[in-house]
Amino acid sequence: MAAIKRRDTKPERTIRSLLHSAGKRYRVDFRLELRSARPRPDIVFTRARVAVFVDGCFWHCCPEHGRQPGVNGGYWGPKLARNVARDRAADEALTAAGWTVVRVWEHEAPEEAAERIIAVVDAAGPASPGTRAG
Repeated sequence: MAAIKRRDTKPERTIRSLLHSAGKRYRVDFRLELRSARPRPDIVFTRARVAVFVDGCFWHCCPEHGRQPGVNGGYWGPKLARNVARDRAADEALTAAGWTVVRVWEHEAPEEAAERIIAVVDAAGPASPGTRAG
């Protein structure tokens, strides 16, 4: 499992490239220090306070493509359940802190995902000058 990347996956890089081409600037793998949690979204728009997570279908139990492994289910079942619980906790902490959370599945078309992210960022607009990113 040491070879599994935490960041810079192909879907994430593709989406970032599309966002950058559209003129959007962001932070990558940026830890947010909140009162109740320390989430680390894949893409962060600090001024607009938008956190984007690009979730893998296996690791985050995609309802469409996620599956439980047949081998060593006693290990994988609880591990994948913890991943999903951590995702929900991060969403709740970010929302409570005034952030907008966008979750993208790896199987989504990158162009559609980028359009959805851009729409959310544009709707959120820049934060007022006196606010900080955490």
